[in-house]
Amino acid sequence: MENQHTSRVHIGMSDVVLGCVIPYIEDPKDRDAVSLVCRRWYELDALTRKHVTIALCYTTSPDRLRKRFQHLESLKLKGKPRAAMFNLIPEDWGGYVTPWVREIAESFNCLKSLHFRRMIVKDSDLELLARSRGHVLQVLKLDKCSGFSTDGLLHIGRFCRNLKTLFLEESTIIEKDGEWLHELATNNTVLETLNFYMTELAKVQYQDLELIARNCRSLLSVKISDCEILELVDFFRAASVLEEFCGGSFNEQPENYTSVSLPQRLCRLGLTYMGKNEMPIVFPFASLLKKLDLLYALLDTDDHCMLIQRCPNLEVLETRNVIGDRGLEVLALSCKRLKRLRIERGADEQGMEDEGGLVSQRGLIALAQGCLELEYLAVYVSDISNASLENIGSYSKNLSDFRLVLLDREERITDLPLDNGVRALLRGCEKLRRFALYLRHGGLTDVGLGYIGRYSQNVRWMLLGYVGESDRGLLEFSRGCPSLQKLEMRGCCFSEHALAVSVTQLSSLRYLWVQGYRASSSTGRDLLAMVRPFWNIELIPPRKLHVTNHLGETVLADHPSHILAYYSLAGQRTDFPDTVTPLDPASFITS
Repeated sequence: MENQHTSRVHIGMSDVVLGCVIPYIEDPKDRDAVSLVCRRWYELDALTRKHVTIALCYTTSPDRLRKRFQHLESLKLKGKPRAAMFNLIPEDWGGYVTPWVREIAESFNCLKSLHFRRMIVKDSDLELLARSRGHVLQVLKLDKCSGFSTDGLLHIGRFCRNLKTLFLEESTIIEKDGEWLHELATNNTVLETLNFYMTELAKVQYQDLELIARNCRSLLSVKISDCEILELVDFFRAASVLEEFCGGSFNEQPENYTSVSLPQRLCRLGLTYMGKNEMPIVFPFASLLKKLDLLYALLDTDDHCMLIQRCPNLEVLETRNVIGDRGLEVLALSCKRLKRLRIERGADEQGMEDEGGLVSQRGLIALAQGCLELEYLAVYVSDISNASLENIGSYSKNLSDFRLVLLDREERITDLPLDNGVRALLRGCEKLRRFALYLRHGGLTDVGLGYIGRYSQNVRWMLLGYVGESDRGLLEFSRGCPSLQKLEMRGCCFSEHALAVSVTQLSSLRYLWVQGYRASSSTGRDLLAMVRPFWNIELIPPRKLHVTNHLGETVLADHPSHILAYYSLAGQRTDFPDTVTPLDPASFITS
């Protein structure tokens, strides 16, 4: 019996069993680990992988993707660095989708879902995609993309008749007419999600939205640009199963909106430019709401308090810091199921302090103690203390994503540096995977930076702004962070040499973006310490840009130089614009 048992162990798992098990392994990290076991497991992973996310389009090539994963059903592809969302990366940096679309059109016969994020998409790309894959494409997301017009969308509406999701949110689209939406409404009967929220598409006909609602009986989510709410009465009546709506606008007198009736199943809502007088539209079903988007609502602190206390089942809230500490206290008392909270910087901060509409440690402490299920917190604060961060570490045990920005309009801050608070937060929030801390000089010492490295065991993405005092802090930080894959830094005091050495010490790092550092006089020579096989380094020189300050004034600001570095199996890219210089070690070799 013992010999038989031993022989079974040595035989191992058969290909048949393994082939049945691997498709159920969905986590990308687990998949990566499986593919490294042996050649056979690598091949089985390649045959069964259904979804791939490529975090930067220059880290591999379309043909390499095709050769390894021939049966992909879903692909997510990211282009420009995240900093592009804040106009920190030159517009012509790159991120063109064309070579990927050509490969998709020729080779990926099983592909049903495409998600392009921060990429340059041309009308010809959309036409090729629609004509070659339109009959099978079910999901198309053009997420914060640019370079295309409604002519390209016309092809999508005409040929992609099985499309269940069309997502265009925050994309920059050249609008020629609204015919694209009419084509979509005429040809599609299976649409479930339509999103052109936060775009400048203004030639949309409300009749086409009504037609979509009548034809697509499974329509669950619609997020649109500005459109008078009174014109959508018939749309709301036809969209009987709608669960999410965002957008619209209020241009009539408040009494005219008393007849507006929203679908009964609506549980995720964001009404653009909704003011105090329009809030009664929401009251009848406020207790059913799970998500509320108030980022573009015209509500003050009192309005927030009045609305939030009527939403006991709220799980997601997005708003501006006009919510104030008082609003966060009401949120903590009323919304015990809250999981995600995003508080953006308001465009109307001038005078907010007198109205109590600023967020500080007082509100964060109340939030941490009251909303114990919180998983995501992103917040702009006017004041902060170590105690508030310690409370988050003590109570927010489910937190996996934490992002905090300290606004610079206040000169006196209660309690800096935040070394001890940051340490307590990181030690307490063991599930943390994403971490952003954007402070000011003096907000975190070298000791605090060392704490981040030591206690960020599971953090994979990190953004650090104006932290640390010297190279010593950065080097201490880089001795930790064993899981860190993407690191972004702004306004730091570190030298090129320290940055290069820290990269070599961060064992899991795949991507680095830095803006603002102590450049060497030899134009990048000190960065050569991080040179290694497959590691691309790009330099973007300093430039001047017109920006809007907190007073609403347009001023000319200096943008310091950037470093962008990343692993790439495709080698150095060839579409460099004049604003980017690849760092080539060979150019530094002298006789």
